[in-house]
Amino acid sequence: MPTAAAPIISSVQKLVLYETRARYFLVGSNHAETKFRVLKIDRTEPKDLVVIDDRHVYTQQEVRELLGRLDLGNRTKLSQKGSSGLFRAVSAFGVVGFVRFLEGYYIVLITKRRKMADIGGHAIYKIEDTSMIYIPNDSVRITHPDEARYLRIFQNVDLSSNFYFSYSYDLSHSLQYNLTVLRMPLEMLKSETSKTCQESFDIFEDEGLTTQGGSGVFGISSEPYMKYVWNGELLDIIKNSVHRDWLLYIIHGFCGQSKLLIYGRPVYVTLIARRSSRFAGTRFLKRGANCEGDVANEVETEQILCDASVMSFTAGSYSSYVQVRGSVPLFWSQDISTMMPKPPITLDQADPFAHIAALHFDQMLQRFGSPIIILNLVKEREKRKHERILSEELVAAVTYLNQFLPPEHSIVYIPWDMAKYTKSKLCNVLDRLNVIAESVVKKTGFFVNRPDSYCSVLRPDEKWNELGGRVIPTGRLQTGILRTNCVDCLDRTNTAQFMVGKCALAYQLYSLGLIDKPNLQFDTDAVRLFEELYEDHGDTLSLQYGGSQLVHRVKTYRKIAPWTQHSKDIMQTLSRYYSNAFSDADRQDSINLFLGVFHPTEGKPHLWELPTDFYLHHKNTMSLLPPKRSYTHWWTPEVVKHLPLPYDEVICAANLKKLTVKKFHRWEEEIDIHNEFFRPYELSSFDDTFCLAMTSSARDFMPKTIGIDPSPFTVRKPDETGKSVLGNKSNREEAVLQRKTAASAPPPPSEEAVSSSSEDDSGTDREDEGSISQRSTPVKMTDTGDSAKVTESVAQPMKEVYGVSLSRSLSEEDHSIYARFVQLGQSQHRQDWSSPQMCARCSDGVIKLTPISAFSQDNIYEVQPPRVDRKSTEIFQAHIQASQGIMQPLGKEDTAIYREYIRNRYL
Repeated sequence: MPTAAAPIISSVQKLVLYETRARYFLVGSNHAETKFRVLKIDRTEPKDLVVIDDRHVYTQQEVRELLGRLDLGNRTKLSQKGSSGLFRAVSAFGVVGFVRFLEGYYIVLITKRRKMADIGGHAIYKIEDTSMIYIPNDSVRITHPDEARYLRIFQNVDLSSNFYFSYSYDLSHSLQYNLTVLRMPLEMLKSETSKTCQESFDIFEDEGLTTQGGSGVFGISSEPYMKYVWNGELLDIIKNSVHRDWLLYIIHGFCGQSKLLIYGRPVYVTLIARRSSRFAGTRFLKRGANCEGDVANEVETEQILCDASVMSFTAGSYSSYVQVRGSVPLFWSQDISTMMPKPPITLDQADPFAHIAALHFDQMLQRFGSPIIILNLVKEREKRKHERILSEELVAAVTYLNQFLPPEHSIVYIPWDMAKYTKSKLCNVLDRLNVIAESVVKKTGFFVNRPDSYCSVLRPDEKWNELGGRVIPTGRLQTGILRTNCVDCLDRTNTAQFMVGKCALAYQLYSLGLIDKPNLQFDTDAVRLFEELYEDHGDTLSLQYGGSQLVHRVKTYRKIAPWTQHSKDIMQTLSRYYSNAFSDADRQDSINLFLGVFHPTEGKPHLWELPTDFYLHHKNTMSLLPPKRSYTHWWTPEVVKHLPLPYDEVICAANLKKLTVKKFHRWEEEIDIHNEFFRPYELSSFDDTFCLAMTSSARDFMPKTIGIDPSPFTVRKPDETGKSVLGNKSNREEAVLQRKTAASAPPPPSEEAVSSSSEDDSGTDREDEGSISQRSTPVKMTDTGDSAKVTESVAQPMKEVYGVSLSRSLSEEDHSIYARFVQLGQSQHRQDWSSPQMCARCSDGVIKLTPISAFSQDNIYEVQPPRVDRKSTEIFQAHIQASQGIMQPLGKEDTAIYREYIRNRYL
């Protein structure tokens, strides 16, 4: 199926750092190791960073020759064969960045990764381990007594804890933004391609496109949204001097994915949380907002639903919904020196014209469009005025700002005292939240990349017709955002976001034609799976900001929590108090140093000598900022002009400058996501397949009793569930211990890092990925016997479907045949695809998806097999016969070649 554009896949996925006395050589390659790039890092400068990108794409043979020459040229004695002048220092999977304190620069490399999610074939990885290497040589190093202390503070930011990256998917943007960019008109893509060619960094990457015809696919990559990038400061020093493939941006937050099986049809439910890197910090040390409108504990949560039966952004079905949490956008703080569990709330500065709130909401209008809906969950009635201070100020700010906005784009304010309703025995908290969630989703809508299904048109639902957002020919767009806050934005906020996400999930399933009404009930397999994702999400964000896991969960507000949960809630409260009182200051220093908020400078106070970091986060205390905006026209004019659409997704000159557009051949690896995902050049195993190891509704939540309705939307009784959320979440300490043990334990022998090339050291180590995927909590494995029963009750036995039992292990003979077949595929894959003969021969071999449904919008396709000539068929048949011991007679040409080989080799 022809596509207008495709995401550009980074060609630097495996790295090896080689060391000489004068330089480091960083060799990066794509996953297939067919294209290589080289960075040269000078080690003779004691305090400056000199990085040289030679702007050339090497083949494997060229890299082998280059490393051989470097090894020979750096030996102390040219005739000495035993010594080596080039040492292999470390293997890695990406560059986090470069950092300097008081001595020279360090390079931070990702040495271990784990696959956490898959969106349309684009893998999302979690950083499992990193390595920090000092660049200058010991002979030029100028030591400083405080260097070691800065190094310890920097390393207190645990990069192996909830940092994520992807080589082909922009994690800093939403799915709606990423797919909107891919649907740009072809005329604009062509114009952007010509501009990119003129400004291209790499002088070699556009060769051959004009001489080999104009057919091809546009590759697009966009600039990341730096607000959610955590290593932007670390990469800033090399951003303009190296190829873009070396720049690997990471986000901090949460990423989890589970599989919802609907009568055998796989649907992936993904939850991604992006934590803001601006005004970032810990609970009591970062409250409210700074002078630029950035708020504390700001997290953007996106839930993505995709039909996993079709892996394509063009042909597949994808849907997403985004919501935000963040501190109240005012100048306020809490003094923790009093050692009170709830320090008093103080308004630090008067802001009668809501200048800070205006800056914050202007950012939200630009990224999300209108309407902005504020769900304020703080207490309204208190004996002693505490949380109500924030509510009164926020109401005044919103009322003031709404005076000047157009009425159709005004900010919607919903106050609701959640704590008061929780204490009442007559009120059901979640029922009230469900009413709020319905009204919110109807106002904002959600994103889906396909038009309404025919069943929705023939039998429309009443709620579906009232849905908001923007309807376009290719689907629907979410316009506007829900912003939820309490005081800490942890427990109450997570439950409210879960209820809104549950409501949006029902609409998403309905839009994909998977349920007949946009409604989901509790105690179904689908909601249990979604609830577990959200509780993992809430625990992770709470640990990052508050120092402990959630205290009040969804089941707490449902009032079905067991009596043992109350004692554990008390322990979590004590853990949070201890963390806030004794360890948050050190964590805040580490975050300030990692994000580049504080730069160590000789002759100035050190980080640990500062009485406060207030002036570091409020730039108006250090320098004069530009004049304030108008008190009445507080928004950006271009943003309001395009409302309700978000300005960041509007096709205009300013946004086009953020894109890199290049034209590729259809079979080139930079845009071939099928090749990137399936990796036909590798010997793979079903046991190591990510999609089989992730949490599944059928294996982990469905009842084990045969005869039960296998639908994940059937309400279950508590005693017949396959895995109760209640029971599994009751032992949080054990789950955390399992996670830490799994992260620190060495891999099994089959997963140890081995060289991908046995002939030389130019290859890089294979990634260390376990057979079981890990979210923030480990995947719970069920009993083998129970899994077999579930499989039998849901689907037919494999022998009836395929004619052979696929559960049995392969014999040694079959395994050797398959291994030789993979070796042939590797040899074929590493041929030079740039030659005109190869391009002409393989142009018809591209996989094509052909719709076979009578309805044009259905995502049911068949694959047309590539055409194979007679000679290739004969060669393949001879190969199969040779594996069975039937050898073909040699021809005269083959005999002559073999005799020549024997003569040159042995005579």
